[in-house]
Order: sequence, then C-alpha cells, then structure tokens
Amino acid sequence: MIASLKNRLAQVMPTSVTGSVVETFGTTTAVAGFPVPIGAVVEIERQVGPAIPAEVIGFKGEHTLVYPLTGVQGIRRGNIVRLRKSFRTVGVGDQLLGRIVDAHGKCVDHLPPPIAVDRLGLDRDPPNAVNRPRIDQTISTGVRAIDGMLTCGLGQRVGIFAGSGVGKSVTLGMMARYTSADVNVIALIGERGREVNDFIERDLGPEGMARSVVVVATSDQPAIQRMQAALTATTIAEYFRSCGKNVLFLMDSVTRFAMAQREIGLAAGEPPTTKGYPPSMFALLPRLVERTGRTAQGSITAFYTVLVEGDDTNEPVADTVRGLLDGHIVLSRKLAGKGHYPAIDIMQSISRLMNDLVSDEVRTGALVIRDLMATYAENEDLINIGAYRQGANPRIDMAIRLKDEIDRFLRQRVDEQASVESAQQQLLALVRKCSAPQPNLGGARVNSK
Repeated sequence: MIASLKNRLAQVMPTSVTGSVVETFGTTTAVAGFPVPIGAVVEIERQVGPAIPAEVIGFKGEHTLVYPLTGVQGIRRGNIVRLRKSFRTVGVGDQLLGRIVDAHGKCVDHLPPPIAVDRLGLDRDPPNAVNRPRIDQTISTGVRAIDGMLTCGLGQRVGIFAGSGVGKSVTLGMMARYTSADVNVIALIGERGREVNDFIERDLGPEGMARSVVVVATSDQPAIQRMQAALTATTIAEYFRSCGKNVLFLMDSVTRFAMAQREIGLAAGEPPTTKGYPPSMFALLPRLVERTGRTAQGSITAFYTVLVEGDDTNEPVADTVRGLLDGHIVLSRKLAGKGHYPAIDIMQSISRLMNDLVSDEVRTGALVIRDLMATYAENEDLINIGAYRQGANPRIDMAIRLKDEIDRFLRQRVDEQASVESAQQQLLALVRKCSAPQPNLGGARVNSK
C-alpha cells in the first residue's frame, strides 16, 4: 500500500496547469501553452454547459492534442483547458462483484456506488517474466469441447476467433456461469447497446453475475473510452489476482479495442501501416495481454474474442493476437449453420499447454478423436455421395460409425454444465468404443506451435 501511494505521488504535478483551445480537427482538439504528460485527464471549459472531460494523446508542434471523452460540441477557440489528473486510476475492491461499471470504473447499474478499497493506475507494467510460475493446474471453463479437447490451465491466455453471429456471446456466458474460477471480470468493448442487457440477463444470468464484474463501453462511445474500458477491466482483474484469487477474464472483443486505438493513433498523427493500423496498436496489444497470466499470488486466465473480417483468421489483429496467446479457439460458421453449438472447430483450434496439463491417456484419446474427425473430413464428399464402400478402410469405417457420437460429445446445451473431469471421462469412454486399431501416432504430441 505504501509503495503504491509513493508511486502515485511521484506522478502528481504539484501546480495547476491551464491552456487554451487553438484548433479542432475531427474529434481531436489542439491546446496551446499546456505542458502536461500523455495520458493526463483534463477538462475543456465551455461558455454553455458543463466542462468536457478529455485525455492527452500526443503533441503536434507547440500544441498538446487532447481527445474528448464525450464530444466536441460547444468547444470554441480560446476555451480554457485545465489539468485534473496527471494519470488515470480506477477504484477497486470486493464491492465491485455483481456490479456493472463504465470505462472509468463508475457503476452504471443504478445501485449505490461501492466503497473502493484502493485506487490503481490503469497503465501498469506486466509481471516480470522470470517471476511467473509455470502453469501446471487445469481450469474448468464449463464447456465440454474445451475442457476435453482443448484443456486450458490457470493463467493461460486464449483467443476465440470468429465472425459475427456464430455464438461468441453464448459461449462466453456459459464459461462465466460454469467456470471453476473464483471471480469473473468481463469487458464488453464496442458492443451494441442492446446486447449489453441481453448478455447480462440471458447469457450470464444471476448465478454468473453474482461473482462477476462487468465493464462496459458501447460502440457509440468515443474511442478513448472503448480503449480505456479494456485497461480498466484488466486493472480490476489484477486487483483480484493480487488478493490470491483465480480470475477468469473475458474480453469481447480485442478487435474493437484495436480499432479504438487505431482511431486514436490516427487522430494523434501516427502513420497508418497494415490496413490502417498505426504502430502504437501493435505495441499496445502485447502490453495488454502480458498483464494477464499467473503470478505467485493468483492467476488471470484470459479469453479474448477476435472478430475476423469475412472469417479471415489471418487479418492483422487476428494474426498478431494469435502469436501473443497460448492457444486459439476457432468458431465455425459452417458448424453454426448446422445448429452445432458451441460451434468450435476442433481441427482448427489448439491449446498450447494441454500436453503439460493432462495425463498420457487423455492426450492420446484426444489425438484419436482428432484423427477420426480428420479422416471423416477428408472423405466426407465420397461418403455423402455414396461412393465409399464400407469395409474398404477400417479407419474410415470407424470415423463413420463414431461420427454422431463425437458430434454429441462436442455439442452442449446452454443449460448443461460440464467440468474438466466429466469431459475427460466422456472422452475416454468415447475412445474405448474404437474397436479398430488406433492410428500410428508414433508417440507424437499435439503440435503446440
């Protein structure tokens, strides 16, 4: 606590600083005579109406660039700009559980404001790499396909890659309700306003909400708030981790966070690079995801949804995030179109830590099921048109015979709860039904690169 206060005091500017508006372009305002640091919180005074909160995003020549948190209506040349805080903080505490907060950590659920135990800065350094313990314990997500075929560990970071309308929110809601983690921190970044209550009341439910903190920044809010909401949610998750909790962190979506940073970076004058994304976006993403993970005190197991344009999993944000995380889960539009939920494409998904977390029996069983699924997919056209003759290939025969049972194992109703133990038991029971010789796996492990 003392060290935290000393760090905050070191960042405080002891004098009052003011400047004046000289120019606006787009949603950005240029201020003269305003030597304050990037990230400082300021207010733009208006002749009519309350002052507009804003944040410093950069400098251009002799001017300081500030990005309003609401809008630029009513701002005119010569308006006074005042420094309010030299760095951003958010109130944290156990009283946040069951609450819905905005990008600034203020509750927006019309209930009495909670009492914050402490205030933490939003721009925090990730844990030191050499101080991170190895991930050696499993976490139950409550989704059988993940717990059985893509087993994850406490402190692992995984991306959920999907286009729109393939069941991301429902899958996240199942995880939040059924997970074995102590606390959920859920960041809804750039969501449509209608979907916020839908997710909280339908997908999350009272059971999940009771142990969750939901941070919301809807699509109509300025980019600075959408970006800050992700930082606020990460800071809240770090607080619970420091208290010894195992936290499940869900962000939907990291793509909208990257888009918000693109908007801010371009407004600050950064040059656009791949698909218009500025260099700051590619620097900020690893810093954000590295803040999660396991420490000596607790863990943050993070799942980041990634919106893929046209289901292209190789677009810039998806490609960058895939290289930063410890696994990826791909949701298939083809499976969703067949009514297969959750629409997880096992063949395109992988958990890089599964080999270190499960027994040899479970690992081999998962390989057997993957092999049968791959065999069926390779011969699906022949099977569907009746060109395959039963008995010609024992592996194909086994894949056909177990196809429906494998699909039933991977499907799951929204109200059906699963665990790592039950998923692995069902997986092994399914493997035991394979009367044909197992494929020659050569002792290989699932490729985790």
